[in-house]
Amino acid sequence: MIFEQLKSQVEAVTADTKTDTKMRLLKICELLESNISYYNWVGFYFRNGDKEELILGPYVGAPTDHTIIPFGKGICGQVAVSNENFVVPDVAAQDNYIACSITVKAEIVVPIFINGENIGQIDIDSNTPDPFTEADERFLEFVCAKVAGIL
Repeated sequence: MIFEQLKSQVEAVTADTKTDTKMRLLKICELLESNISYYNWVGFYFRNGDKEELILGPYVGAPTDHTIIPFGKGICGQVAVSNENFVVPDVAAQDNYIACSITVKAEIVVPIFINGENIGQIDIDSNTPDPFTEADERFLEFVCAKVAGIL
């Protein structure tokens, strides 16, 4: 599966200490978006200091107006509160969904933890209905663990 092949590339990106952290995060976004056909928008959101909000970090995909997301709002905001993965097979069926693009059909958000604290998340939008599996969750948990190691 593509996830196993990508793990070593994610490890290589995170191990590249000559490249600054922001650029390494962008490289991870590019790697995932270009290698997984149904990953159409890949980005990171991080807790904005002591505020109860997320701020957009590096991402690839269509531009978004959602650079700040309050805790509890949308899928990302809900993950900031729940500290749990959130897989949305059909965004149209979600009451608390913040639409970024009319082409988005599904979303997956996986939190990033440092010392047990949720400090951010990876957010992936897909233009394919219901594409995410448990394998996506496990792979993205791996990615988040590697990202936590460079933050």
